[in-house]
Amino acid sequence: MITKKQLEAKLAELKSDYVRIQGDMDKLEYVRGRVSSAEEQLIRLEDEIKEINKKLDDIR
Repeated sequence: MITKKQLEAKLAELKSDYVRIQGDMDKLEYVRGRVSSAEEQLIRLEDEIKEINKKLDDIR
């Protein structure tokens, strides 16, 4: 079974990825690049973050 500490570590990792991709997306928009794949990644990360938060709520 996954521990609370493992979930919290995964959550921190996902949030870090989210911020990085969001920054990349801002740069792509600035140079009129394609942002659709970055948007898809952000949506996926949001879903994962929600899932981990739910698991953490269940543990508490």
